[in-house]
Amino acid sequence: MTATPTPPVLSLKTVSHAVAAEPGEITAARELARLTGAALVAGPGGVHVALAGRGLPAKLPAKAKDSSAWTWLRLAEDGSGEICATHGSFLYAAVRLLASGASEFTREKLAAGLLLPATFGWHRPHWDACYTQYWRSARNFDPERYVAALAEAGFTHCEVNGLQAHMPYEDFVPFEYYPQFYTYAPGFNHFVDTPLTKGMWPALYLDANLNHLVGLAGLGRQYGLKPGICMFEPRTLPERFFTKYPSLRGARVDHPFRSKLPRYTMAQDHPIVQRHYREALQKIMRAVPDLSYMSVWTNDSGAGFEHTASLYVGRNGGPYMIREWRNHDKIAQSAGQSIGRYLKNLRTAAAEINPEFDVILRIEPFKVEHEHIKAEMGGHVTWEAPSLNVRGYHVPYSHPKYPENQAVAGSLFHTTMDASEKEALATARAAGVEPVLHYSASGVMNHEPLLGLPFPRLLHRKLTAIRETGLKRVSALGGLTNAARAPYWPNPVILRAAQFFPDKPVEQVLTEFAATLVGPAQASTLSEAWREFEEALLWQPMVGLYCAFGFCWQRTWDRPFVPDLEAVPAAERDYYERHGCFQHNNPGLNDLGKDVLFDLITRESGAKMSADMDQHVIAKLQPLIARLDGLAQTLTGESQTVFTDLRDRVRAYLHWVTSLRNVCAWCECVYGYLDEKSDAATKAACEKKLQAAIDLELANIRGLIALLETTPHEVLVLSGVGENTFFYGENLVQHLRTKLRLTEQYRHAKPRIDRSIYWRPIPGTIWPEGWSAT
Repeated sequence: MTATPTPPVLSLKTVSHAVAAEPGEITAARELARLTGAALVAGPGGVHVALAGRGLPAKLPAKAKDSSAWTWLRLAEDGSGEICATHGSFLYAAVRLLASGASEFTREKLAAGLLLPATFGWHRPHWDACYTQYWRSARNFDPERYVAALAEAGFTHCEVNGLQAHMPYEDFVPFEYYPQFYTYAPGFNHFVDTPLTKGMWPALYLDANLNHLVGLAGLGRQYGLKPGICMFEPRTLPERFFTKYPSLRGARVDHPFRSKLPRYTMAQDHPIVQRHYREALQKIMRAVPDLSYMSVWTNDSGAGFEHTASLYVGRNGGPYMIREWRNHDKIAQSAGQSIGRYLKNLRTAAAEINPEFDVILRIEPFKVEHEHIKAEMGGHVTWEAPSLNVRGYHVPYSHPKYPENQAVAGSLFHTTMDASEKEALATARAAGVEPVLHYSASGVMNHEPLLGLPFPRLLHRKLTAIRETGLKRVSALGGLTNAARAPYWPNPVILRAAQFFPDKPVEQVLTEFAATLVGPAQASTLSEAWREFEEALLWQPMVGLYCAFGFCWQRTWDRPFVPDLEAVPAAERDYYERHGCFQHNNPGLNDLGKDVLFDLITRESGAKMSADMDQHVIAKLQPLIARLDGLAQTLTGESQTVFTDLRDRVRAYLHWVTSLRNVCAWCECVYGYLDEKSDAATKAACEKKLQAAIDLELANIRGLIALLETTPHEVLVLSGVGENTFFYGENLVQHLRTKLRLTEQYRHAKPRIDRSIYWRPIPGTIWPEGWSAT
């Protein structure tokens, strides 16, 4: 959304802001002065840029009182006027709208004054991948340009709890991956200590992270964005803490496969623990007094509430909540009420510094405690989910093309809102709760690690459905990734249109934006290319784990694609296993369809999904790439760059989805070959089909290498520091070449999966003489 702006609607002589203006007011006024060549002054004069809290413009329509979120623009012919908004970020968005040459901004309308009610008065990035979370070391990421893009797109908040360090400081033992999960949604103990935890972490580590958090909040504040935090809490503390304070031991929450150390949270109801949390939050808020919310993610990744039934906690905890022989309903009630106390404790502490502070619980993990938790909520304590009908992790939405493909809520495939969502919203509001709904605006949790893939119509459809449901609070899961490196990406323009021009037809929005990129003559061609890509994308099956962070976790692109993954010697596998989310006894080491105890792909689902991708996705992508390539070769200048950029992003997706297709084919063929009911003919057919998939994958990876070595565009997110579990590093091409060599070398090994992998010992373990687990 950083296309070259068209000339401003009016030529201004003076732009002003208040003498004691807030940073967002100053930034918007400065940007307007830069665009128009006007003088910038502090005080009255010319076009005045100000928040509504400084006083309402005299000509503001009365209907503005019906909305808590709006922007007002009046630019008279004589150079006077005002830009006024309820939110600081809307001021910057308004200036950028003027620069974009929006068709709504005629000279006549601007002279009379134009009111833009905002669809969502509360709109934040959620689990913001590049700004704060697991992609924060993304190559060529510019934090200030990113927050500017958020404000321009109509966001009101930004997330600020990102670590300064590449990876978190956590106690660990060899051969475990668990500490890496603390790299995202980092909790209090990575930023501050209290008298209770003083000395547990190095002061230099805490100070570096807190300073970074303060800096991120400051960048957002410059563009009028309110800062907030997204934390996995209650988070674990090291065992040395509980050695010192054994009576504070709470729930054990480590993952049974991924962790090799027992990890515990503090007993959340203990008065000392409650004080610790109050002081920890207030310590952060003294550094960032305008911190406006805390999103609590939990029961995963080193966090969990005591005695809850789901994920790693599983009905365990300290001694202060549950006595012996209580039935499950009573335990669920006590656990839910305790969670309510925890949230209210945070809210009370925060309100002493910011009375408007919100505490928000992501509620999916709590199927059996669900109603008990909700009964404790109200006012500034609320919940969020991908659907208001969520109950546990099940939601009533399936893939639009494949009804059997479940669990798509919150993804790019979730474009509708069931009528019952309105009833759920009414019920929540009757209880004094304003829930938050999250949706997908980018590739995060959809097609990682690709960058800038367009699905503008799907996104517009979802935002329209959310608006029609009546929701006022929304969040974009994963944020906008590295938006500055995808300068022709239409998704942020859709976000802006849905926020400020919700009734404007999506085709008009896209055609107007396309015209700013490639000119009127090619605008419809570009918009049609976006549509063709979306049609192919919409047919892609949602493959469990792989269509989220699992594509990188499982090292899908760079591990050898062979019938027996462990036919490759261990020393040769180290280049990818060292960063995969693999444990010594994880079936994912040698079985592409499994991860720990999860069955990701079956023989039957693999066969269907690979065929579906052949027929409906890959078959559509290839002619689209050919047409885009033809345009790129015939056009010149900026238009050529735009179509080349899109071509290369579609090519990257083709290589991504082809590898995904081949993973599914591997499961079909290897499982079929190993099926004890398979006869010789079936085994031969499975081998033949698998060899064809290997041929396809070899060609696919060669094409990916060619793309990465020739494209001038950033088509995927790579770490500029070093590869890790969550995304590849700048040595990806080197790894891909190793994959090609090893695949060619071991492609004719017989299909094999070690079914007894669960019983493998940790490297270095020596069982008693003569003993064996197999």
